[in-house]
Amino acid sequence: MSTPAPQPVVLITGSAKRLGRQMIETLHQQQYRVIIHCNRSRSEADALAQQLNQLRPHSAAVLQADLLDMAALPQLAQQALACFNRLDVLVNNASAFYPTAVGSATPAQWQELFGSNVQAPYFLSQALAPQLAKNHGAIINMVDIHAEKPLLGHSIYCMAKAALLMMTKSLARELAPTIRVNGIAPGAILWPESPATATPLAEQDKAQILAQIPLQRLGATTDIAQTLLFLLQAPYITGQIIAVDGGRSLGGSNKA
Repeated sequence: MSTPAPQPVVLITGSAKRLGRQMIETLHQQQYRVIIHCNRSRSEADALAQQLNQLRPHSAAVLQADLLDMAALPQLAQQALACFNRLDVLVNNASAFYPTAVGSATPAQWQELFGSNVQAPYFLSQALAPQLAKNHGAIINMVDIHAEKPLLGHSIYCMAKAALLMMTKSLARELAPTIRVNGIAPGAILWPESPATATPLAEQDKAQILAQIPLQRLGATTDIAQTLLFLLQAPYITGQIIAVDGGRSLGGSNKA
């Protein structure tokens, strides 16, 4: 009688809410054991883990860490491996996003945007690569369609995502053949959560964004989660970035 294969384990950074939460829930439904990472959203992360553990005992864990703290990254990697004594998938999802107009951008903004979008994904991938290689695992990076087509007023963010895009391709070559590395580039899936001091996105601005999308609607969080699942089930795909944007990256406008 053969021994059943162990349930695979996934770590998703920034996964207590929004897109990260949807990816956690989707992979959990596919019998993954999940590690929910958070920084400021501990209560949401704990509630999600409790919900998932009620569905399947000992299938979800929570880790809290500030990804901008370089000293915390090796510890986060060690804690992730200790949760279930294996790791099959790393999803670098956590990301800072806000405008930085040229002329008023600060070094602190640079450090936060590059730190969350490039530095942490790189060094976390490096720390976890030996374990991922043992399991012929995968790394999935959440890129952005604006890594190639800049978003006005967001130069530092776009530069950081462009670096993440190249990191995805570079690591796909460097970590092959034991680890596959791919990226997902979401378009308009959820309206951004504005800081308390910022002006919420105006309805006119929302309409302008929708006019740039051939499918004429926002995507759903499930669109991203299903793309993640596809990449994890596609063993001959590596080094690719899949745009999930309703056709927005084609350019132009649907207005006459």
